[in-house]
Amino acid sequence: MSNTIPATLIPGDGIGPEIVDATLAALDALQAPFQWDRQTAGLAGVKAAGDPLPSATLDSIRRTRLALKGPLETPSGGGYRSSNVRLREEFQLYANLRPARTIIPGGRYDKIDLVVVRENLEGLYIGHENYIRIDDDPHAVAMATGINTRQGCRRLLEFAFEHAIATGRKKVTIVHKANILKALTGIFLETGVALYEQKYKGRFELETMIVDACAMKLVLNPWQFDMVVTTNLFGDVLSDLVAGLVGGLGMAPGGNIGADAAIFEAVHGSAPDIAGKGIANPTALLLAAAMMLDHVKLSALGNRLRQAIDDTLNLDQVRTGDLGGKASTAAYTQALVSRIKNG
Repeated sequence: MSNTIPATLIPGDGIGPEIVDATLAALDALQAPFQWDRQTAGLAGVKAAGDPLPSATLDSIRRTRLALKGPLETPSGGGYRSSNVRLREEFQLYANLRPARTIIPGGRYDKIDLVVVRENLEGLYIGHENYIRIDDDPHAVAMATGINTRQGCRRLLEFAFEHAIATGRKKVTIVHKANILKALTGIFLETGVALYEQKYKGRFELETMIVDACAMKLVLNPWQFDMVVTTNLFGDVLSDLVAGLVGGLGMAPGGNIGADAAIFEAVHGSAPDIAGKGIANPTALLLAAAMMLDHVKLSALGNRLRQAIDDTLNLDQVRTGDLGGKASTAAYTQALVSRIKNG
């Protein structure tokens, strides 16, 4: 078929293969046109090719420019860097998109619908760190250098602003710490405000907020937010906080998007303690697959998948143990596939 979309599939470690299988079943039921190239990474990559990011996997993503991945475990020892960080650097995936939406009502927070856009390549995460020895203590002083560039800030902020307009967001909050980190986060704030004035004024409301105040307000009244855009470290923290508002990382998809490639993932870990038990919750990866469908301009299929997830969890009350139910991964998948086909 000429209208198939090549995509790299990385099942990952721990529960990864189980939730990937569930996601593939749902995508097959939707007749999504992905043509999968299955590759390994993480611990599976080390076992198969001696590298948590084998060259065959990188070559595949270079060719397809699109990937869906399960959680990866970074091997302990041996000086291995995080495969997730390496993937972001390799493909310059500068934007981390983390939507959070209430699916199961009645929790501590209800009717949450917001998105965090996180800069993915700069800040303190460049990993320029070193120790200074004093007397007999080789680790007497720890130092880290954070770098934010005007270009890096601008491309991320442009992505966020364009995404806000495309998805009908009414307000964007730039989160910073420019009262203390005047240069490192000041450049992000300054670039965002200038960009808004130049190109986006009036198309949505813009506000700016210091990160500690933002964290407090997200807990006190998250409904005042629509989209949060921020630097790497703050985005890492706030995106998990926001996931907590909708039930935790088991309900949190993520997209890592660059100019030439996009990788979609469940942001939770590989959960090796429950791997193989058939009880894993695939919802986060299913939602990531819906984001992937949106990305390739198949939003109608993405919306069908999201609706089927909502109906399976709420109307059919088929839920895995972490959501208070008793369904196995297979039973949840079966109910979801049935919803897609009949819904």
